[in-house]
Amino acid sequence: MTGRLDNRVAVVFGAGSVGEGWGNGKAAAVLYAREGAKVACVDLNPAAAEATRAIIEAEGGTAIAFEANVTQFDTIRAVVDGTLDAWGQIDVLHNNVGTNSQGGPIDTSEAEWDRVMDINLKSMFLTCKAVLPVMEEQRRGSIVNISSLASIRYLGFNYISYYASKAAVNHFTRAVALQYADKGIRANTVLPGLMDTPHIYEAMKAHYSDFTEMREKRAAASPMKRMGDGWDIAHAALFLASDEAKYITGIDLPVDGGLHCKTN
Repeated sequence: MTGRLDNRVAVVFGAGSVGEGWGNGKAAAVLYAREGAKVACVDLNPAAAEATRAIIEAEGGTAIAFEANVTQFDTIRAVVDGTLDAWGQIDVLHNNVGTNSQGGPIDTSEAEWDRVMDINLKSMFLTCKAVLPVMEEQRRGSIVNISSLASIRYLGFNYISYYASKAAVNHFTRAVALQYADKGIRANTVLPGLMDTPHIYEAMKAHYSDFTEMREKRAAASPMKRMGDGWDIAHAALFLASDEAKYITGIDLPVDGGLHCKTN
């Protein structure tokens, strides 16, 4: 690799994977390490965080694993403190945690709406709340928030809380980007489209009994006639985290094979 993140420290919330294979956060954490970063791998599932840490260290990289619930500020604060104790800086904040819930405005319960909002949106507010003071003191930092193509267009399923929360993530990120633009801190979102990751198989269980059909339909919907994968998201995130994007802030970057351009 080219060392694009040499001497940097990255904290990846959602660095594990819900199943076998490469999810977006797991791939990003490993790619950051391959490019020279020390990586704090954070996940609600400690075994998943440890698995990503083990991959990084087996490849000769440097990583530590943390368990955290991104809806609870005290656990996020513990991650930040632990990372600073270990390495003294935080240069990249990568927010990958997210969930969805089936339902429109009538059949979605208030509790379920709040749950999705807390995980998808409040989590990014809390991680930024903890990390921004560190970056501001350093006069340096890059925040990469993983949103979704669903934040800018309807994708055929009634996920009202998901659409709303991910749209809010985009504008939250833009607001952070503008507030901190003169402080050496950048903030951008990545908008995954129709991806082939372990998370999708969990999320689509309610809609498909045959995953072969699911894969074919999702591939057919893409202008490229194939789904993307976790590495596509990881490479986009790496670019935004690196100095190659040093004059880029406040953007929403679709990684979707051109699906955002389609009108039907």
